[in-house]
Amino acid sequence: MTTKVKVRLPPKLLKVFSKPRGELRYRCAYGGRGSAKSFSFAKMAAVWGIVEPLRILCVREFQGSIKESFHAELKNAIASEPWLEAAYEVGVDYIRGKNGTDFLFKGLRHNTSSVKSTAQVDLCIIEEAEDVPEHAWIELLPTIRAPKSEVWVIWNPKRKGSPVDARFRQSQAERACIVEMNYSDNPWFPDVLNEQRLGDRDRMSPEEYAHVWEGAYLEHSDAQVFKGKWRTGEFEPQSDWDGPYNGLDFGFSQDPTAAVECFIHDRKLYVSRCAGKVGLELDDTATFICAKIPSAKKTVIRADSARPESISYLRRNGLPFIAAVKKWKGSVEDGISFMKSFDEIVVHERCRPVAQEFTDYSYKVDRLTKDILPAIVDANNHYIDAIRYALDKAIQMRYSKSLRDML
Repeated sequence: MTTKVKVRLPPKLLKVFSKPRGELRYRCAYGGRGSAKSFSFAKMAAVWGIVEPLRILCVREFQGSIKESFHAELKNAIASEPWLEAAYEVGVDYIRGKNGTDFLFKGLRHNTSSVKSTAQVDLCIIEEAEDVPEHAWIELLPTIRAPKSEVWVIWNPKRKGSPVDARFRQSQAERACIVEMNYSDNPWFPDVLNEQRLGDRDRMSPEEYAHVWEGAYLEHSDAQVFKGKWRTGEFEPQSDWDGPYNGLDFGFSQDPTAAVECFIHDRKLYVSRCAGKVGLELDDTATFICAKIPSAKKTVIRADSARPESISYLRRNGLPFIAAVKKWKGSVEDGISFMKSFDEIVVHERCRPVAQEFTDYSYKVDRLTKDILPAIVDANNHYIDAIRYALDKAIQMRYSKSLRDML
């Protein structure tokens, strides 16, 4: 008799586990706290262990005791469903399926040889993979070679170019499904964690908050253009605020078409809404932007003047008040200087891609001396460019005034 059960997962993880065992080599999730990625991976491992008897190896870089292992996550996942509880025996330092499935728990730092000698592993789960050094990856992966064997990888990003980042984000591993998971992707994100998150948002620097809760790299660098000038927050524009100021930066195949809505009040710049998508067709641009930024259809939206044909088309098809910005030598630097002149830049929490750019937007750094150079890296700037365009008139007024003062 076949019994059917329903397994609930965050929607983003459905594609990770849609293919049967053995069709993928790697199933991976990275991101910030509260995303339910570890719990969901633990639950799916337990589900797979019911379907057929498996030998499942759970590793992390540091494991001084069973309390520091994946054991607790698996225990909670199994306890979440009566039909899982009925299928497993859970002890203080072991988890075994009644059908023969066996979970093993090992640390890599002091047990590499023991891990290498672990035979016939059907599934290896690497938790807190950010901390796993390169030599451990080189030694571990070839040992996971049973028929249809897989490797599941879970991590909170910290350093761009770390061994796990290089393997699964900077380059695409073969037969891999990789997703980013953050608290906003967890439909069961608990109120108590949200309270913690909001407290961290107020206490932490934007860089620390973005790392802990939004899966950003942890980078404290003086090279960051807007270091110390911005934060995320929740707000509603008021009737006495100046704005909205809307901006649009065109993109397509590699870069997103990016639009923003901004307001100014009490010497602060507020980024209230954003819309962005890679591969957005021009025919769909107005509808897409107006759905996320309703004011774009009713007020001026200033766009990159390098695409006059696109501006002309959109003026006739959904964005009647779109206008081209004026550019001049040094307009990027003048725009950045104007943005930094505000006492604070506040990015609404719903505008996560904007917050990510404020974290990543940097000056060039000399490779040899590590000195910060005056030139800005032309990357991570699509929404920031849209903000500059939105503020184009105000930037011009300030720039013109500076010229008059020099005469």
